Amino acid sequence: MIKLIRLFAAGLLALTLASCSSEPQPPRNAGVYLLIDTSGTYTEELAKAQQVINVLLSRLNPEDSFAVARVDTGSFSEKDIIAKVTFDDRPSVTNQQKRRFREAINKFAKTVKPAAYTDITGGILLAVEYLNEKNTGKKTILIFSDLKEDLKEGYIRDIPFQLEGFQVIALNVTKLHSDNIDPREYMQRLDEWEERITAGGGTWRVINDLEMLDDSLTS
Repeated sequence: MIKLIRLFAAGLLALTLASCSSEPQPPRNAGVYLLIDTSGTYTEELAKAQQVINVLLSRLNPEDSFAVARVDTGSFSEKDIIAKVTFDDRPSVTNQQKRRFREAINKFAKTVKPAAYTDITGGILLAVEYLNEKNTGKKTILIFSDLKEDLKEGYIRDIPFQLEGFQVIALNVTKLHSDNIDPREYMQRLDEWEERITAGGGTWRVINDLEMLDDSLTS
């Protein structure tokens, strides 16, 4: 009888352990959403953005998701997504996906026209929506911009962000002519964006040395 009880207990323990091990694990894939400012003279920085995209394509892995969208007059729209992909787990297919992604970006770079306004907030809202739908383990929003938001009259963007689990990185934050006259404008612009991002639960970084981007995404 005692032996039977011990066998039953051992079987129950095995079932319990099996049940614990079968619990769903959090996703480990990465999701990256890059916003490219296309307002005014900032389109002159597009070649640098293409370099960033090429680096990201070389570093992202199977089952990771990647999207690139333009920031223009009203950026909370799917039409502003230039290219998007979730990479296949087969290397040959992934290589084809990356090639098509580069082709889409190169075509965009040749035809893009400067936007009259800069809806950065709308772009961030769309990025959050996209990465949440992909349910990636790591969520990164990259903003390639001077961070000067200029909204068309009537656009409402006084909306709190929901950025728990997101890291937001501003890239290549160039200085405007007015910043050279009064550097406080530049610092205030960075501080205001940091406050909005962290208030929404996200983490904020500014990287102007693009060579530092790799470590930031993989750390």
